[in-house]
Amino acid sequence: MEPRVKYIVVGSFIAALGVATLAGVLWLGKSDYRGQYDRYYVYTHESVSGLSENSIVRYRGVEVGRVKEIVLNPDNPEEVRITLDLVSGTPVKTDTVAILVTQGLTGLVTLNLNGGSRDAPPLTVEGQQEYPVIKSAPSLFGRLDMALSRLLSEQGLSQLVTSLTTLSQNAARVVDDENRAVLKQMLKDLAEMTHTLAARSDRLDRGVVGAAQAAENLASMTESLNKQIPSLVERINKSAAALQTMTEELAQTSRAVGAVVRDSQPELQQFTRQTLVETGQLVTEMRQLTATLQQVARQLEREPSSLVFGKGRGPRGPGE
Repeated sequence: MEPRVKYIVVGSFIAALGVATLAGVLWLGKSDYRGQYDRYYVYTHESVSGLSENSIVRYRGVEVGRVKEIVLNPDNPEEVRITLDLVSGTPVKTDTVAILVTQGLTGLVTLNLNGGSRDAPPLTVEGQQEYPVIKSAPSLFGRLDMALSRLLSEQGLSQLVTSLTTLSQNAARVVDDENRAVLKQMLKDLAEMTHTLAARSDRLDRGVVGAAQAAENLASMTESLNKQIPSLVERINKSAAALQTMTEELAQTSRAVGAVVRDSQPELQQFTRQTLVETGQLVTEMRQLTATLQQVARQLEREPSSLVFGKGRGPRGPGE
């Protein structure tokens, strides 16, 4: 019985190990399961040396998938078609671009996805495309290569030679005999000015010392003003407070006077209607009395005795 039991145990262990191995293989190959990954194409004119299948694909630096296949474009052999498997839900938009990035000095290349603004619509299949196509952008080395190619082309070399020739001609015109003489005179004047400054260094020192003293005086005056400003501001505030108080008192006085005038308005109107009329009559009578007194005074001047004997009779006529 014991050998049979051992065989059963060994067989069960082998069966369990086979199941575990099969599950591991299926788990490792789950990238081919189309329910969890979305497939995209990228077409590029650059060399994909260093990029291989299962290379990492990053979206803004985050790993989002792998390179599934790298082949020449069947419709255009000048292009390379890169097939990508990206995790479902990766926000690939119409403005997303793919860029080849070299990793340090190792020469390994990864594919980075950049762009993808929030308002851009998701990338979808267009026309007869089998899968959505992500636009490609030139890498740093690609841009350098294109720039060097343009520079080293016949047209670029001719332009460079023309520019160098123009530059040399301009330099020759700048350093002609006349300009050399002017430059020599400038150097001579500069040397004379240097000698003059060296000869008058004492005066310059005194000027610098005077400027330093003036700066110190200005600093001390500023410090004194800073000390006096708070008291001055306090006085100004007190004056402003007193002025405000006086203004308020004047306003109160004005309101009181206005109230008195409003209360006295009926008496003023009665005074205007009656008293002023009577006053006018009194003035008229006083004028008449003044005229009468003036007549009496003139009569007394002519006949002082009339004050005692009365007014004399006039001269008698004939026969009286």
